[in-house]
Amino acid sequence: MGRTPAGETRDRVFRFVRERLLGGLPPTVREVQRAFEFRSPQTAREHLEGLVREGRLGKEAGKARGYRLPARAGGRPPVLVPLLGRVPAGPADTAVEDLEGYVPVEAGRASGELFGLRVRGESMTGAGILPGDIVIVRRQARAESGDVVVALVGDEATVKRFELRRGRIELHPANPAFQPILPDPAAFALLGKVVEVRRYL
Repeated sequence: MGRTPAGETRDRVFRFVRERLLGGLPPTVREVQRAFEFRSPQTAREHLEGLVREGRLGKEAGKARGYRLPARAGGRPPVLVPLLGRVPAGPADTAVEDLEGYVPVEAGRASGELFGLRVRGESMTGAGILPGDIVIVRRQARAESGDVVVALVGDEATVKRFELRRGRIELHPANPAFQPILPDPAAFALLGKVVEVRRYL
């Protein structure tokens, strides 16, 4: 790459790292080196360490992907939550955990064990959950009527609104084009409650 003022290059490095962090994929030093065509990883490391000294980035020691966005004033740094593949918002589909990356969640909202899933399908559009959105899910085995949940029916996962009617579990879509699911209790497991929806434009 052509020579540019050090401060301008550092700003570009910061914007690149920030975009990757917000997308849930913290970059390594070598990934920064390749992105900017630096001759050596040391140059990338110097820019990253400079951003740490300036307080624009934080760093967890001993981690290859340890760079992070610093906490807001008086707060704690965001927690990186694993993004575990996709979940249908439509007919249930085979559940497969496939780590895609990580999603930053504010530390104050990160109570319990959290994971993220990318939504596929349109059965929850009436609840504001669209195809391609990421749902942040708190892993838990119980829910209240009206909660939006990720559930396992047999070996198939789905995101729906949980309803308990006359002691029977029902999983309701938020789109009239789809039918409720009435699972056999013996084949039903609640994976967790949706606590946040993310959409990236």
